Amino acid sequence: MNTLLAQKTSATPLDETQLRVPAPTRRPASREKRREQRTGWLMLSPAVVLLILFILVPAVLSFGLAFTNARLISPHPATFVGLDNFARLFTDETFYRSLLNVAYFAIIVVPLQAGVALLMAILINTKIRGVTFFRTLYFLPVVTSMVVVSLLWMFIYSQDGLLNEIISKVSFGTLQGADWLNNPSTALPAIMMMSVWQGAGFHMIIWLSGLQTISAELYEAADLDGVSRWQRFKYIIWPGLTSTRNLILVTITIQALSLFTQTNVMTQGGPLDSTTTIVYQAVRSGFKQQETGYAAAISVVFFALVLIISAIQRYLTREKS
Repeated sequence: MNTLLAQKTSATPLDETQLRVPAPTRRPASREKRREQRTGWLMLSPAVVLLILFILVPAVLSFGLAFTNARLISPHPATFVGLDNFARLFTDETFYRSLLNVAYFAIIVVPLQAGVALLMAILINTKIRGVTFFRTLYFLPVVTSMVVVSLLWMFIYSQDGLLNEIISKVSFGTLQGADWLNNPSTALPAIMMMSVWQGAGFHMIIWLSGLQTISAELYEAADLDGVSRWQRFKYIIWPGLTSTRNLILVTITIQALSLFTQTNVMTQGGPLDSTTTIVYQAVRSGFKQQETGYAAAISVVFFALVLIISAIQRYLTREKS
């Protein structure tokens, strides 16, 4: 026993390297994570390329062309003219008429289309039989091409069209309808009604998504308290749609300011420029009159106007702390 104890005490002591606990080594980023990042960028690349080609590059080119006298087809190269295009634009009576037309269109269409869409969304926000049919019916004009819709309404608005026939039948022949699209006082209101009819279905879906985020418990509490339909709308539905309301306000305003297809198909800006818009004037100047530099200047001014109006709307509808 003593011999074993002596052998243990006389054993060679351990080195510091044997006593030290090895420090954990820092592992590099896993291959799996890097692979996921590469896959993500690869999936984003088509959208990024399209955004660069069809948004960023045209915007930069448009800004550059606005300061030149470039023409669509010309044997002479474009030259720098400074602010001449903008000076011409701000003395152009057609431009100011376009501004008035667009402002008039937006002031009427934005609240009217939003209100009609909200009413339709409230009507179909119920679990009753056949509601899916009405949702499809209301949304059908949205998926129809705007060119097709414009051509259809041209026949409705014509002198011997459906609208005038209805007016004549209802009034027993005592009233005769107007030539809606060839009258300066009725052409733009006619386009407004068609635009509201065509676009309300899209914003109905947005309103409906907002309505379905409101808790059902609020409706149950309202039923227990015996509130009226107006009180339910005022104190539950309308406050619950704040974010949705702001989104719809911005989208409808931008669409109203960008009015083009209806005017191009139905009236070509007439009669007497009563339906000319900023976008239509830019397209007409660039392609029909082949003044690319002047059209680019109109586009730059239009972009600035939309940006300013959107910023004002965002400021007015922000959440106040």
